Amino acid sequence: MSNEVWKETMIEQRVNYTLELDGNFIIVENVPARLCVETGERFFSPETVERLQQIIWKGKQPSRTLEVPVYEFV
Repeated sequence: MSNEVWKETMIEQRVNYTLELDGNFIIVENVPARLCVETGERFFSPETVERLQQIIWKGKQPSRTLEVPVYEFV
């Protein structure tokens, strides 16, 4: 057993949240999150998750639309 101490440094940061829904990609920009500097893992507060669900499920008009190239890994 190791005596190594695992260090996690969390910072508040705005991130892009991405989701694939029914074959379409959805990007929500500037989402507040706590980010682990060592692993890159993002944590969202319950309030933020609730707001993300409202944005995605209400189907309101997006602020902009992107055209995205798609490649196959062969």
